[in-house]
Amino acid sequence: MQNSASAKLALACAAALACLGAAAQGACEKPVYLTFDTGHMGIAPLVAEVLARQNVRVTFFVAAERTLTDGDSLDNHWAAWWKARAAEGNEFASHTYDHAYWRGDERGVTPSFRIRPSAGAFAGREFTWTAAQYCADISKASDRIAQITGKKPLPLFRAPGGKTSPKLLAAAEACGYKHVGWAPAGFLGDELPSEKFSNERLLQQALDGIRVGDILLAHLGIWSRKDPWAPAVLEPLIVGLKAKGFCFQTLRRHPAYSAWIEK
Repeated sequence: MQNSASAKLALACAAALACLGAAAQGACEKPVYLTFDTGHMGIAPLVAEVLARQNVRVTFFVAAERTLTDGDSLDNHWAAWWKARAAEGNEFASHTYDHAYWRGDERGVTPSFRIRPSAGAFAGREFTWTAAQYCADISKASDRIAQITGKKPLPLFRAPGGKTSPKLLAAAEACGYKHVGWAPAGFLGDELPSEKFSNERLLQQALDGIRVGDILLAHLGIWSRKDPWAPAVLEPLIVGLKAKGFCFQTLRRHPAYSAWIEK
């Protein structure tokens, strides 16, 4: 009986927290939309701690990228981490399973594209994919995060590097996925060389430039940056934006995507 009562209390607490999070998003008058793409996952635990401490919900765009743990960001090693983020009320969308870069449109009546994956068994090689093959790679990432978390992802995707064409976007929308980019000021610069773009500079640049409605972009680990961005910038950025009256929402509530998501 005691265990049953404890379980009921835990469920009630979880429901209350979820409601508080939803209420906070609903009352948001100056929203910004923080998003994270996968990466080597080295800063993922830190990101989770900061988001929980600041009571911020974000949207994660997921791909099966190579990690510091000798696997990929959607493997079983990271399953518990993703489940915990789902339980907190964060949202998920696709970043293409193979982190597949669009390189150009092929000529022809049937849409096809030059694609170079940067993850998986064929990383670094260029292929010609049909629209169906590209859609399958979007869906594979979406399906995998749904399998891990038990939560339905948003019908959105972000092309690696934000590289697209009108034909690619039309093909993705035809199979149910709308593309999400980011605001110019929302490019938080965690993939830029730290020798030229210090953390202090990136933080001030973001605080000065971000406006209401901006979509912000960061990653869960960048291989090339020597001075890691997140430990120095993430929490001060969130605190600084809150001090300016901004609040954080997931893309489920973004006016450009909410109707697409709900249809």
